[in-house]
Order: sequence, then C-alpha cells, then structure tokens
Amino acid sequence: MEKLMKPMNGYKAALIALMSFITGLYGIISTAQNSTPSGGVIIFGVLFILFGVFLMRGLMVVDPNYSIVLTFFGKYVGTVRENGLQFVNPFYSKLKVSLRSQSIESTKLKVNDKLGNPIEIAAVILYEISDTYKAVFDVTNFNEYMKNQSEAAVRHLATSYPYDNIEDEHAQITLRDGGEKVIKMLEQELNERLIKAGINVTEARISHLAYASEIAGAMLQRQQATAIVAARTKIVEGAVGMVEMALAMLSEKDIVVLDDDKKAAMVSNLMVVLCGEKSASPVLNTGTLY
Repeated sequence: MEKLMKPMNGYKAALIALMSFITGLYGIISTAQNSTPSGGVIIFGVLFILFGVFLMRGLMVVDPNYSIVLTFFGKYVGTVRENGLQFVNPFYSKLKVSLRSQSIESTKLKVNDKLGNPIEIAAVILYEISDTYKAVFDVTNFNEYMKNQSEAAVRHLATSYPYDNIEDEHAQITLRDGGEKVIKMLEQELNERLIKAGINVTEARISHLAYASEIAGAMLQRQQATAIVAARTKIVEGAVGMVEMALAMLSEKDIVVLDDDKKAAMVSNLMVVLCGEKSASPVLNTGTLY
C-alpha cells in the first residue's frame, strides 16, 4: 500500500549545503595561503566540503504530476508527491514515477466472437497510476503489464458477445451496437485486471471493429440483403395500406363502382406502381372503363 511521505524543505537544505561547501573551501584556501598551514584546518575544510556534497545528494526536484518512490537499502520508505525542491535522507534510493494520464492503443487482435465469426478489434485506453507502491513493487514492469492485460481484456470482451444480431436476433448486447454498455464492461474488466498494479483506467474506447478479411465480403452481402428485405417489407406494408385507403375512399364517396375483377386489376396496378423500383409509365385509356 502506498505511504505518502512529507519531505523537508529543499531550499533550506540547499542553503546549508552551499554554506558548508563555501566554508570548507574558504578554510582550505586561507590555510594554504599562510606561511605555516595547519593540517587540522585543512581536514575540517575537507569535511565541510564532503558534508555539503552529502547534503546535495538528498535534494530532489518533483515535477507536477510526478512522484518519487523512496527506498532505504531495499526497504520501501514512502512516496513523495509534493512538487518543487525537496530534501530527503541522502541514503534513500529514488525512483521517479509519472502520475499523468496516459493512453495506450492495443494492437488489432484477430479473434472469434461469441458465434465463432472471426473479427478484428482494437481499443484505446486512458489510464493513470493511483498506487505507486503496487506499480513499482507488485509487478515487474507496469507498462508491459498494462499492455498485456489490456489485450487480454479486449480479447475476452470480443469472445463474450456477438459482432451483431444478424445471426442471433435475440442478442441483447452486441459489439457493434452495444455502445456505452460495452464500454462500461470493458472499463470494469480492465480495472479488475489492473488493480494489482495500482493502475486506474479512466476511459476505454473501441477504436477498430470489423469482420476479418476472409469473411468481410460475405458478411457485407448478408447485411445488404438483410437491409433490402427490411426495406421491401416496409414498402409492401405501406403499399397495402395505401391500396386499402384508396378502395375505401372510392367506395365511400361513390366515385366509381367496381366489381371484384376491376378491384383485383386496380389492386394489381397500384401494387406494381407503389412497389416497383422504377417509375411506372402511364397508359391513357380514351375509351370507356368497361
């Protein structure tokens, strides 16, 4: 578990280190200029200089949205998140970890969906480090871990749902039409997989989704055929309603009296005109109706 640490003010430590260094240097120079140099003063001067250098090793700069993980001979001491010049024990080892929001795009994975159709899928994932201890010590390389687990989560999502509902009309969620539901499930699975590494996924989006090349042509024709059938069904339903309305209005207003044969002929002509793909060519009858 991450432990936040409050370091000392780095400016004060830098000032002390600078004064110690200057004092030691001044003592050595002034002693060397004397006709009878004192060995003790030179030793103290060297010690002051070494003390200043030692303090300088404890200074560190923490940039915005960065943190420093501190260890003391292999033992985790804490994490510094305060920005600016800070001072810690010079014996501490320091590791810089970014807290910025980062993004990764998975490679295009070729997998089978729930119905066994080969598809290609990829996702863009936004994430940030929420626990530096887990990110540094619980996994070997959190960037590599993030990449591998994100691809595993995308692959699992693709195999859990069908690409669309052409083959399964009762599918409530599909990869193509699932929208926010699919995204929420992907984000949830990613967070469950990455919590061990102290990584929090803030957003995930499917960046590529398509049938694999070997079946893309056949599936496109199938989708086109389904769309054509649906459109034709709608046209026929509308045409039947218009024919019924025409016959009812002719009968109601007593414009013309048609027997069954004439009604059948009229219905046939209207259906051809209304359902045909091309405009019908009009034919004028200059004789009587019968």
